[in-house]
Amino acid sequence: MKKTIVIGSDHGGFALKQALIEALAAWGHPVEDQGPDCADSCDYPVFAARVAERIKADKDALGVLICGTGQGMTMAANRLGVRAALCTNEFLARMAREHNDARVLCLGERVTGQGLALAILKTFLETGFGGGRHQRRIDLMDATSE
Repeated sequence: MKKTIVIGSDHGGFALKQALIEALAAWGHPVEDQGPDCADSCDYPVFAARVAERIKADKDALGVLICGTGQGMTMAANRLGVRAALCTNEFLARMAREHNDARVLCLGERVTGQGLALAILKTFLETGFGGGRHQRRIDLMDATSE
């Protein structure tokens, strides 16, 4: 069974969000679009919060957040208590999942082309958490954030 993907953006990531939703549907993933529903100017923390709350509520879901650079979404999601990773290539996406158990992929529409973003997303979705020594480090992060 495919994982549910919870996705959101701001105006700077809207076009890429739409392209990723199409790809996710074609790949057979259930998609929950947390907005926005148009490319009008909006505030990224609102949509980061929507996605973060859904990810915290569903331990099997993964998230995708997109803004102009990916930086703002990454900062907002991490502050909201989910492990989010800004990935600019497939290696970073693989390591974010395998070593850090990242549950939210962040992308920047203005700095990552659509083809590369699709490859990054595919890698993120196909990579599982490695556990082992990496779990110890996740536990340390969780302990220091309480």
